Amino acid sequence: MAQARISAKASEGQPAGQLRGRFFRSTSMADCSSRLLQNLDQLELRVEALRDAASAMEQEKETLLEMIHNIQNSQDMRHISEGEREELCLTASRLMGRTLTVEVSVETIRNPQQQESLLHATRMIDEVVNKLLDDLEDSKSRLMSLYGACTSEVPSGPIDQKFQSVVIGCAIEDQKKIKRRLETLLRNIENSEKSIMLLEHPKSAVQQLCNNEQD
Repeated sequence: MAQARISAKASEGQPAGQLRGRFFRSTSMADCSSRLLQNLDQLELRVEALRDAASAMEQEKETLLEMIHNIQNSQDMRHISEGEREELCLTASRLMGRTLTVEVSVETIRNPQQQESLLHATRMIDEVVNKLLDDLEDSKSRLMSLYGACTSEVPSGPIDQKFQSVVIGCAIEDQKKIKRRLETLLRNIENSEKSIMLLEHPKSAVQQLCNNEQD
């Protein structure tokens, strides 16, 4: 009680200006903290927008490389003169080289469990890819089951439950990249099948492709 009374008297003896100054300093600190927090919130939005834009650039690069590669290996290349084919191949190679000069990298933050899940999922896909040349149909079927495990849509075929549990353990960004890789692989297989069909049955294959495009 004695200490409290002494403190009270000390406060009473202080000028009013000092008390107001202490109050204003406290208020100013709170305002400053609030402003800094708002600035950080705005910067966080810009950082996420930057990562999204970089990811979109990564996807665009992958798409461009795939499209250029498809043109280089297009069946249409077989139906033009050698001089035209050489000129187009040079142009495609130039575009491929210029595309490869663009370096975009978005690092994904992972915990140890997510890192292990990513490695596991990658190994499972690689195992199927390594068997593509041995059995195209079986590999395609397996890739479709892997893809079915990554999509939220109702799959048209069986789902690889083991792969699904592995993918769920991956970081969200890695899940998207795994799905995109499988989509690319399936598109490449489809293009390969069309090429084989054109080589073996050119007339009927062209008619079937035309019908599919009309549908």
